[in-house]
Amino acid sequence: MKNRKRLLIVGGVAGGASCAARARRLSENAEIIIFERGPYISFANCGLPYHVGKVIPREMSLIIASPELFKRRFNIDVRTGNNVRYIDRKNKEIEVENLKTGEVYKESYDSLVLSPGAAPLRPKLDGIDIPGIFTLRTIPDMRAIIDWIKTGNVEKAAVVGGGFLGLEMTENLKIQGIDVTIIEMQQQVMPLLDPEIAAFIHDHLKAKDISLLLGSPVTGFTQNNDNMITVMLESGRTVAVDLVILAIGVRPEVELAKAAGLNIGALGGILVDDQMRTGDESIWAVGDAVEVKNYVTAGQSLAQLAGPANRQGRIAADVIMENNSRHHPRFRGAQATSVCGVLGLTIAATGITEKTLRQLNSHDNFGPYEKIYLHPNHHAGYYPGAEIITIKLIFSTKNGRILGAQAVGKEGVEKRIDIISMAIQQNGTVFDLEEAELCYAPQYGSAKDPVNMAGMIASNLLRGYSSVAHWEDLAASDAYILDVREPFEFKRGHVKNAVNIHLGGLRERMSELPRDREIWAYCYEGKRSYVAARILIQHGFKVRNISGGYLTYMAVKQFKDLP
Repeated sequence: MKNRKRLLIVGGVAGGASCAARARRLSENAEIIIFERGPYISFANCGLPYHVGKVIPREMSLIIASPELFKRRFNIDVRTGNNVRYIDRKNKEIEVENLKTGEVYKESYDSLVLSPGAAPLRPKLDGIDIPGIFTLRTIPDMRAIIDWIKTGNVEKAAVVGGGFLGLEMTENLKIQGIDVTIIEMQQQVMPLLDPEIAAFIHDHLKAKDISLLLGSPVTGFTQNNDNMITVMLESGRTVAVDLVILAIGVRPEVELAKAAGLNIGALGGILVDDQMRTGDESIWAVGDAVEVKNYVTAGQSLAQLAGPANRQGRIAADVIMENNSRHHPRFRGAQATSVCGVLGLTIAATGITEKTLRQLNSHDNFGPYEKIYLHPNHHAGYYPGAEIITIKLIFSTKNGRILGAQAVGKEGVEKRIDIISMAIQQNGTVFDLEEAELCYAPQYGSAKDPVNMAGMIASNLLRGYSSVAHWEDLAASDAYILDVREPFEFKRGHVKNAVNIHLGGLRERMSELPRDREIWAYCYEGKRSYVAARILIQHGFKVRNISGGYLTYMAVKQFKDLP
C-alpha cells in the first residue's frame, strides 16, 4: 500500500501486545511486526504461580494469544525466537537475530516501540547456580519449577523475598503440601507496605504454618550430600531445603535502549514523556522497562504492573497512529495500586505509604499529613460471614487530599482500595470518601461502608471533632492511658499502666480522671474510644483517641518497643 506506516514492536506480553492490537484497530493500512526473543508473545505471567500450585490446571489457560491468532485476527506479523540486537537510530533500522536459524537481518521502521520488560534479579552469591534454585518470570521458568517438584520429591522449600511473587509462590507451594520458609532481608514481608500493616500478614502466615526468617539477607548456598540445598544467612543461621525460589525483585531490561543512546533515568528505567515517547521522536517505550511519573508525588517511579503496561501500550499506539480524538491520550502517572493474596488473606494498597512520605520529607512536598486506622467488617455484621478489614488511610491535613491507603483482610479488601484509588486519581479528599455513594445490601457492605467510615473518621479529625494519637508515640508521652473496653477484655491483655473504665460507666466515674494531663483513650478497634473522647471533651477534658485501638497496638508492637 502507498505511504504504508511501518510499526515495529520489540517485546510482547502486556505492553507490546496491547500496543500492537490497538494500533491495528486504529489503522488497517499500517504494517505491524512484533519481535519476541522468547517462545510466547502474549501470556499471563501473573498466573504462573497458580499453575505451579495447580489452581490453574491447564497451562494453555495462560496463553492469551498465539502468533497465529495475531496474524488471523489482526494481520500482525509476530516473530517469536527473534532477538533485536541493535537499534540504528540514524537510519531508523533494527538488527535482528533469528535464534532458531542464526540468521541476522535488518528491518526499517517509521515508528519503534520498546517493550522489553524486566528481568528477575539473580545476585552473584556463592552457589547461586546449584540445581534447584529458580526464578519465575516466564513459562519455561514455570515448567522447570514444576518438573523439579515432580521429580525431586520436594518436601521443603525456601522462598527468598517476601513481596508479591514471594507470597504467591508461598501459597502455591503450600497447597502442594510443601513446607515453606520465607526469607526476607527486611524486617517485614511486603516491604513496600508500612510495617504495622505487614504485621497482620505475619500473624496470618504463622497461623498457616509458614516459617518467617526476617531481617537477615542470604549470603550463599551449598549443596549437601543428600542433594538438599543449604541456604546461608548473614545471621549465621542456615536452612536446608529441596527447592529455592528467588523472588527478590526485577530490574528493567534497558540494555538495547542504552546502547541506542536513549536516556535512562536514575531508577534504571527508560525515560519517556506522558505519551510514552523517548528522547527520539520515532521511538516509544512501555511497560516494566520505563520510568513514569508517580501520580501522588509527581516524582519518577517504576510501575512494574500489568495494568499500567496495558494502558501505556494503548497510549503509544494512539499517538503513533495520530488518533485525533478530543481526549488526547496521555499517561497520567502510576500510583502503585496493587493487590496480593496469600492463603486466604488479601493485601492491597494504593498511593503513597507513610514510610515513603518520611523518606521524601513530606512536609516540603505535601504539607503536614495524618493517618487513621480502622477495623470495620467487610459487610453488615448481622449478616453471616462478616470479616474484619484493617485499613490505614493517609491524608494531608492541609486540605484533606488522600495520599494513600493500605488494607488487609479476608474479604472485600480490593473493592475498598479500588474505590480509594479512583478517588486519588481525581485528587479526591477524605470528605469525598465520607460522601461516596456506594452499593449496599447486607451481604455486600454496610450502610456506612468501610470507605465511608475511613472518610468520616478523617473528616472528624480535620473538623476538630476529635484528636488522634498513635501507639508509636506512647513511650515519649506522659499521657494518662484510658482503656474503655469491658473488664473481661482488659483482663485478656492491655497496655501497661492503662486504667480500665468501661464506656458504659464512664460518666459515673469521670471524677477519677485527671484534668491536668492529656488523656489517651483506646478500645479494641477505635470506635468506643472515639465515643469516650467525645464525652470527655464536652466535659472539659483534653483527650486524644488512639487510632486503631488495641488491635493496632498489637501490630505496632511487632516493630516498636511499646509499654
